[in-house]
Amino acid sequence: MKKLFVLITVLISLSLLGIILFQVSWLKNAAILREDQVRQKIDNAVNEVGLELIQFKTQYSTPYNNDIPLSLLPRSAHDFFKRNTIHAKMSHQKLYDWIRKAFDRAGLEELDFEFMLMLRSDQPFDPVEKQTPNYVQAKADTIHNYSGKGVGIVVSSGSAFENPDEALFVVALDYKKLVLRSLTGSILLAILFTLVIIAAFFVTVYTMLRQKKLGEIKNDFINNMTHEFKTPIATISLAVDALKNEKVVSNRERMSYFSGIIKEENQRMNKQVEAILKASQFEKQEVELDKTPVHVHEIIKLVAGKFLLQLQEKNGRAELALGASNDLIKGDEVHFTNLVNNLIDNAVKYSKENVPIHLKITSYNSGEKLILKFEDNGIGMTKETQKRVFEKFYRAHTGNLHNVKGFGLGLNYVKSVTHSHNGSIKVESALGRGSIFTLEFPLDTDAG
Repeated sequence: MKKLFVLITVLISLSLLGIILFQVSWLKNAAILREDQVRQKIDNAVNEVGLELIQFKTQYSTPYNNDIPLSLLPRSAHDFFKRNTIHAKMSHQKLYDWIRKAFDRAGLEELDFEFMLMLRSDQPFDPVEKQTPNYVQAKADTIHNYSGKGVGIVVSSGSAFENPDEALFVVALDYKKLVLRSLTGSILLAILFTLVIIAAFFVTVYTMLRQKKLGEIKNDFINNMTHEFKTPIATISLAVDALKNEKVVSNRERMSYFSGIIKEENQRMNKQVEAILKASQFEKQEVELDKTPVHVHEIIKLVAGKFLLQLQEKNGRAELALGASNDLIKGDEVHFTNLVNNLIDNAVKYSKENVPIHLKITSYNSGEKLILKFEDNGIGMTKETQKRVFEKFYRAHTGNLHNVKGFGLGLNYVKSVTHSHNGSIKVESALGRGSIFTLEFPLDTDAG
């Protein structure tokens, strides 16, 4: 069972890891694809601007008939040469607006850019015509976050002097951020899906652990029940066989003795069955309590008196420090008596060997509450046991010793009765030093 649980956990873990790796790979591929799409849109937008500028330059160019070699032109011809350029016919702002509109039409509304317009580099004049302030820096960063695209503005008609060749360079800024923003929905969906898978994984493992724990509790319960019922059944069987003996039949005193054994063992089994039924009824909230004004001190004294012989057998004693000025609560006398009985019985059962039992029961008032403390010098509990001691069917492990009988229902019953009386219970303990159970109950303020 343990190996199967480990195997299933490993398989689930590997499956979870595989799904996460698949999602990471999918997101990476989606980012690469989206990045290519954005870069293609940038290129298309710049190419579109280039075609528009060629049409604009063709439409508004000024003819020049004197075919003089450019190398022979005097510097004074510079102005005429420049007048057929985009630079001369279009303002910086208008050129920016053209590029902006092309980007918007391509679905790149959120993308900023820098640009430079320049003449062909072999011209005798300064090639740079228009340039945004941060173009140089942006161009240098194209290998990291930016995407650069250049397009030639070449008019096929006319001479190079009439329509000088130009080029437009555009650098898109932080286009990778646009890619990430466009993938935000997919990333969030992947994260959500991963969290759901992780949650399902932990729920599955938790359920498996819980089932494993319930299986162990069930097996312990069956073993305990078998042990608890086997002894009285064997005793009754022996007593019945003895009753068939002729010597016993003729002896009324021995007949009464064996009949008494059968009755005692039968009552013992009935008590065990009632304990299981009571725990089940409290869990299903099917118990109807008959609450009346109850004096707690009287019940404690009555129950403690019944344990007097057991305590004397172990050289023990019960110290009653019942200092509460008001011990009246509204409760069910039968169930409250069983509560006190279980707490004292635990102190006796879980006592140290060859060490006199010292049980101290204290009561005092705090506001409108009655505080009860059951303190013993028994074997105590580990922190793990303290966390689970009120669980149904839980019994503290005592190594290979099985000298303490029971189903692990006593303290679960105590907790159920306490809560049904609107009270609370907690335990403080140290291994080898004993335990202290502290209970709080609201006083019956209506009485009086």
